[in-house]
Amino acid sequence: MTTAPIYRSIFTQFLEYTQQKNIPNGRTLHAHIIKTGSTHCSYIANSLVNFYAKCHLLAEAHLAFESIENKDVVSWNSLISGYSQLGGRQNSILVMELFKKMMSQENMVLPDARTFAGVFTAASALMDSYGGKQAHTVALKLGKCEDIFVGSSLLNMYCKSGFVDDARKVFDEMPERNSISWATMISGYSMQRICDHALELFKALVAQEEEHVNEFVVTSILSAFTLPEFIHTGQQIHCLGLKHGLLSHASVGNAIVTMYSKCGSLDEAIKAFESSNNKNSITWSAMITGYAQGGDCKKALTLFSKMHFIGLIASEFTLVGVLNACSDGLAIEEGKETHAYSIKLGFQHQIYIMTALVDMYAKCGSLDDARKGFDHLQEPDIVLWTSMIGGYVQNGENESAMDLFCRMQKEGISPNELTMASVLKACSSLAALEQGKQIHATTIKHGFGLEVPIGSALSTMYTKCGSLKDGGLVFTRMPSRDIVSWNSMISGLSQNGQGNEAIELFEEMQIEGMNPDYVTFVNVLTACSHMGMVERGWDYFKKMSDKYGITPRIEHYACMVDLLSRGGKLNEAKDFIESAPIDHGLCLWRILLSACRNYHIYELGAYAGEKLMELGSLESSAYVLLSSIYKALGRLKDVERVREMMNFRGVSKEPGCSWIEIKSHFHVFVVGDQLHPEIKEIRLEVNRLSKLMKDEGYQLEFDSNFGGLEV
Repeated sequence: MTTAPIYRSIFTQFLEYTQQKNIPNGRTLHAHIIKTGSTHCSYIANSLVNFYAKCHLLAEAHLAFESIENKDVVSWNSLISGYSQLGGRQNSILVMELFKKMMSQENMVLPDARTFAGVFTAASALMDSYGGKQAHTVALKLGKCEDIFVGSSLLNMYCKSGFVDDARKVFDEMPERNSISWATMISGYSMQRICDHALELFKALVAQEEEHVNEFVVTSILSAFTLPEFIHTGQQIHCLGLKHGLLSHASVGNAIVTMYSKCGSLDEAIKAFESSNNKNSITWSAMITGYAQGGDCKKALTLFSKMHFIGLIASEFTLVGVLNACSDGLAIEEGKETHAYSIKLGFQHQIYIMTALVDMYAKCGSLDDARKGFDHLQEPDIVLWTSMIGGYVQNGENESAMDLFCRMQKEGISPNELTMASVLKACSSLAALEQGKQIHATTIKHGFGLEVPIGSALSTMYTKCGSLKDGGLVFTRMPSRDIVSWNSMISGLSQNGQGNEAIELFEEMQIEGMNPDYVTFVNVLTACSHMGMVERGWDYFKKMSDKYGITPRIEHYACMVDLLSRGGKLNEAKDFIESAPIDHGLCLWRILLSACRNYHIYELGAYAGEKLMELGSLESSAYVLLSSIYKALGRLKDVERVREMMNFRGVSKEPGCSWIEIKSHFHVFVVGDQLHPEIKEIRLEVNRLSKLMKDEGYQLEFDSNFGGLEV
């Protein structure tokens, strides 16, 4: 059937306006069509839908589509492709709904290859494996899977949904493959960190169809090798890209910079960055992120300033890298400037930006700003919830973390492993065993096992709450243990008075081939300190550097001072402090001062206290202890001098604080607190218990020198 010349002319004009995305002329032509009554022609009607869809005017495309009386496959495809190509969750949902409607008994229009390409793309965006598999079944029945574009779209859907085995089956059954097919399958393996399969497939491509080795394939394979152990493989692929002349492509250059950065080879990343002739915002982002991840936050921020200076507009990924650098460098002022810049660029509703902002503010200790960022988004995703909860935990606001987690549950948001690990850490800090058990049950409910990090967090929670048996059960049942798992268990045993068991576990860890880190030695030295094993502690302290190459940190020196002090070797502790080759600040003298108070070695205590005064200590406990020591020595002028110094420096004594968990509710008490609603009943109970203690023979002795009660 041929169309009339007038229809052919209109059809040709619409094609031209569609290619140009000339909306004003297209709308004028649409008005002309309505005026002349030409909308009944299927070619013209479908061209209208296609025009509006390609111009991303989907509401108008949908209206034009609905006005077609006899919709054919082209009509449906025009609208499905429009929604699919524009992307986004809502558009992808509409694609799946249109596909079902198209196949319904009411319409009974059989889809073709173009339909399936759009549907699989939408299912991929939604990670709707169920809907995608249903469409796959229909495509198989209609024999449409042999089309290379359908096959590639199907491949992409399975890869993005994490079903790489299904994807590989589709890949192997494809009668024809192009570079996109190869790149998609390699990328699927890369996303799932199945590096050996990705490399195997890449080698097969090079051996069988080297003509398909292009920028897409090289970019995909490079994304698989972003761990330090794969640096040599990454270098080989870099060389292959050079051989094929692909380094001129910005995407390849960006992937190379990213690969070297993530592998920790910053020098190579810098060389690749500087040699790139096609730097775009992604290239700069990769290098900025590389510096940030490598711990060189200052260089990351400097590079961002340079990028801004030469007039390059930052992408959201650039800003995420910059905000991460601000987080790690605790550069809150630069973070605020970046925040303002992101608003200027219109990224204030971008979920990745907001997540990075919340993380930055939380890590910099500005929880109010972090919460404002969190509350700014009406529908925060699980990553943002986790960042905010983790921020509270990092800053010791554990009750707020628990409250936010409860709200998250009420809103029906499913947690991920990091969420649960953060909440368990909050329970650990609060010593909230009952709530910790409830969270443990929640992890089981959501199908989480005892793998890292949940296994480690559970073990830590139980041991810190004093439930060593449960902590040990979790630890032994973990399918694999990392150094954090071992450290948490050793620490738990040490802190609960089982120093010998902690040291035995340390020895077992070494037998199993797990090398200790600096945290391990903090825990082991603490165990030695609690058990009074001075010689063994010295042995571990020396082995740390001699055998394991770990340079002692301030924490290790603190453990040694505590070990010597608890063992009554106070003069040896003093000599150790003065010979320490690191800048230890106030920490070590404070430990010695406290030990001198306990052993009534007042002269040495006064020496340690004066050292703290010289260093400008602002901790009230140091002034109180030193003042008490001088009082015990009868040096009243020094007592007055210390108090005057305390007032001059604006140091105030912080009231003691404690809390208790009763029926999953926390009761917080501060010295002199009169605000608790049941304070009268509490005081009566304290008096009753005090009387019982006296009746049992316990005497409350008041130390006039130190102003404290000793039972």
